[in-house]
Amino acid sequence: MDCINTTQMEPKNSTNVSSVFTHQVLPVLYTIICACAFILNGLAAWIFFRVPTSSALVVYLKNMVVADVLMLFTYPWRVVGDLGYGGLQLKLIVCRYTAVLFYLSMYTGITFMSLISLERYFKIIRSTSEVSSFLQRVSVAKALALLTWGIMMFFMLPNAILTNQPMPKVFSCMALKSELGRRWHEISAHFNVGVFWVAFLLMVFCYTSIACHVYRSYKRVQQDSSMARQRSNRSIFSLLAVFVFCFVPYHVCRVPYTLSQSHKDDFSAFNRFILFQLKEATLFLSALNVCLDPIIYFFMCRTFRESLLQKMSSVNHENRRPSIGTGLSISNL
Repeated sequence: MDCINTTQMEPKNSTNVSSVFTHQVLPVLYTIICACAFILNGLAAWIFFRVPTSSALVVYLKNMVVADVLMLFTYPWRVVGDLGYGGLQLKLIVCRYTAVLFYLSMYTGITFMSLISLERYFKIIRSTSEVSSFLQRVSVAKALALLTWGIMMFFMLPNAILTNQPMPKVFSCMALKSELGRRWHEISAHFNVGVFWVAFLLMVFCYTSIACHVYRSYKRVQQDSSMARQRSNRSIFSLLAVFVFCFVPYHVCRVPYTLSQSHKDDFSAFNRFILFQLKEATLFLSALNVCLDPIIYFFMCRTFRESLLQKMSSVNHENRRPSIGTGLSISNL
């Protein structure tokens, strides 16, 4: 978990830039994505939790929806705090609770993305293996989902408990932490970075293998594979593109930013200011993930896609006479 440092030490000539970006630009951007994500994830939850949990893929996707909704809940608190309302009490709530919930939800969602890629890999490439049969069980997927939530809570919740020091004169989230809290903060930050890079490498391996397998299969039977490859690439691209765009920039600068918070004497005030600005900008890209995940649901899950098309068709049916059915069926990747 990163600190939200509302009184970050900044060079005098950069203070205005910081206040405009962090207290005017970012709140507007967070408000926009909060409104969009509320609609998109509300629709996703409405559809997903009305369809049966018939596969491991649906289990993981439903848990991604839960993680996104929890992450979305933290945005209004951040917007109000960045705009300067609520005083120190609101800043304390953000540091101790909503920031922890934000990172808990984000890394839980990342883990479920990697579990989806692993499940797809075994189902498509190792479909005859005993491991594939084991991982396809809904009960196993539910157990892995519970294990994921349990591990992430173990690493993240102490950040809330150990943020228990008296309010400092110069406010910062790190100053609210006990000595153990600062150590645990660094441990959990590096753990989360490790989770991200393991998930990223696993997803690249799994989806590269799937794409090659699909290409070889259609080439071997000498069929026109353009449509199949297009569907395959669309599913792969949607998940990897969202993952790379939202999370890679933030994790490139996260480790040096965390070190700048834990070892301030090794970084100049200007360098800490630059790292803080980069962290805030790339963190916004990570927050944008809640608006883009519904794209993954649409391309990766046939049940979700067909349910959404049916809902859209029923809405159109109320406004005009039906012309073309919506029995579209594109097989899951």
